[in-house]
Amino acid sequence: MIFTDVGSFPPNAFGLYDMHGNIWEWCQDDWHNNYIDAPKDDSVWTSQSGNIKMLRGGSWDYDPEDCRSAYRNDLNLDSFHNNIGFRVVCSGAART
Repeated sequence: MIFTDVGSFPPNAFGLYDMHGNIWEWCQDDWHNNYIDAPKDDSVWTSQSGNIKMLRGGSWDYDPEDCRSAYRNDLNLDSFHNNIGFRVVCSGAART
C-alpha cells in the first residue's frame, strides 16, 4: 500500500484536495436506498431511524472505479473500520 501526504496532488475543479480513495467519509444523511422523496434543496436527509448513515467516496481497499464521490455505502454508527473517517470543513478557511 502506498500513502501520500495530504495535498500531494493538485486540487479538483472546485479547489478541493484529496477527495477520493483515501477513506470512506461519514455523511450526516441517513441511509436511503434511492433518492425518492430526497430534499430538493441539498439539505441533510435524516428521515429514517438515524442509526444507519451514509458513507461516500470509497477507500484505499476498494476498486479504483468505486473511489468517487457519487459512490455510496451504508453503515451503522456503532461500526468501526480502518477505512472510514470524516472530513473536517471550515467555512472561509485558507489553505496553509
